[in-house]
Amino acid sequence: MNSTDVCHTNEICNEIDVVGQSQIELSGLKLTTDIGTYGPEDVVPDAHILDLRLTIDARFVLIDSDDMESVFDYDPLIAEIDRLARDGHYETQERLMTRIVHACASFPQIMAVEVKLSKTPVVGKTGQLGVRLTLDEQALMKLRET
Repeated sequence: MNSTDVCHTNEICNEIDVVGQSQIELSGLKLTTDIGTYGPEDVVPDAHILDLRLTIDARFVLIDSDDMESVFDYDPLIAEIDRLARDGHYETQERLMTRIVHACASFPQIMAVEVKLSKTPVVGKTGQLGVRLTLDEQALMKLRET
């Protein structure tokens, strides 16, 4: 389904030519995952935290009827991210992030994505260390082609 399919009966979209983007933001999601290999003196993280920003067409937000068919349903993506996080041992945060980005790319409604995955604590009982990846529309299109 593309953005024009969503607006075909939407009065707001019919009255004005809506051009824009919207973001869906998920922050602070504590993943159940197993990442890294640690020695006896290493600080072992007790949490891996996901922040995710998805860019979608504004027509998925500017709707005139209150129904799920008019919006982007992010629940299947969240379920897939949870499945990927639980899918065995990862040596690196980057590998899990890569799999999350591929999951996002499988949804054609997503135009761009920003992912941050961090672990805590880092030293002693403090700190948060993470990796952030941003893919714009062109980069996401190239990823879909591979």
